[in-house]
Amino acid sequence: MTVVPATTALRDAAGATPAAPPALAPRPRRRRRDRAPLWLLSPAGLVLVVVTLAPIGFLIFTSFTDYNQRTLFTGSYSFVGADQYAELLADPAFWQSLLRTVLFTAAMVAGSVLIGMGVSHLLVRLGRGWRYTVTVVLIVAWAMPNVASSLVWNWLFQPGYGVVNWALDRVGVFGRTADLNWAQDPARAYVSIWLLIVWQAVPFIALTLNAAETQVPREYQEAARLDGASELAVYRIVTLNHIRPTLLLVTILSVIWDYNVFNQIWLISRGGPGDSTATLGVFTYKTAFVGFHIGQGAAISVVTTLLLLGLTAFYIRNLLRSGEDL
Repeated sequence: MTVVPATTALRDAAGATPAAPPALAPRPRRRRRDRAPLWLLSPAGLVLVVVTLAPIGFLIFTSFTDYNQRTLFTGSYSFVGADQYAELLADPAFWQSLLRTVLFTAAMVAGSVLIGMGVSHLLVRLGRGWRYTVTVVLIVAWAMPNVASSLVWNWLFQPGYGVVNWALDRVGVFGRTADLNWAQDPARAYVSIWLLIVWQAVPFIALTLNAAETQVPREYQEAARLDGASELAVYRIVTLNHIRPTLLLVTILSVIWDYNVFNQIWLISRGGPGDSTATLGVFTYKTAFVGFHIGQGAAISVVTTLLLLGLTAFYIRNLLRSGEDL
C-alpha cells in the first residue's frame, strides 16, 4: 500500500495547492531615544537649579531652624520644626501686614489696570504721529529702573524743596504745603507710593492692551454703531469681549507684581510711620535683616511664596481656558 502525503491528498481533493502559512513579520527594532535635546537643555537646567531651586531649598530648610544673628558668626543653629510657623501664625503683626498687602495690592491693581485701559483706548484713537510719540514716552517710563525712579519720586515729594510741594503751595488749594512731609502721614504716604507704582505699571498694561485692541475686527464695531450703540457700549460689548484674555493676563500679572512690591515702599516710607505702610515684603525684610530673626523671616517668605503659587496656579488655569476659548 502506497502512502500518499497529506499535502498531495489535499491538493487532489480540493484541486489546488493550499496556501502556505503566512511568514511572521520581523519585530520592529526599538528606536534609540535621542538625548541631544537633554544635553542642549542641561546648561540652562544647571543654572536654574543653582540660581532658583537651591536657594528655595535652603530657604525652606532655614524656616525650620532658629537661624539668627548668632548663627552668622558661630554657624550654630537648632532645628525647631514648625515652631517658626506656629509663632508666625499667632503674631498679630503678620496678619495686619497681610491685610495691608491685600488692600494695597487691590488699590494698585485697580488703578493701574483702569488707567492702562484708558491709555490703550486713547492710543487707538490718536493719529500716527501722536501714537508713536505717546508709545515712546510710555516705553521710556517703563524702562526706568524702579530704584532710580523711586529716588527721584522721593525727591519730588521732599518737604522744603520738593517740586510737588512747591506746585501745591502755589495753587493754594491745600493751604501751606511747602514743608509737608508725605512720609509722616499714613494716608499721604500711601498716596505717594500708589502714584509711583501706578505710574510705573501703566506703560506695560497700556501697550499690552493696545496690541490686543488693535486686533479687534473693525466690522464688529461698525455693526454695533449701525445698530445704534454708543461708543461706551461698543467698547464694553465688542472691544472688552475680544481683549478679555489679555486683560485677564495683565491683571493677574499685576496682582503678582504688586503683591511683591518692596523697593518703592522702603525707599519712600521705610514702612512707616511706625508700621502703617509695612506690607509683607517690608515686614519680611525688617524681621530677617533688621531684627535678625532670619528663621522667622524665612518662614514668612515661604508663606508668601505659597500664596503667590496659588495666584500663579489661578493665572495658568485661566490662561489655558482663555487659550481654549480662542
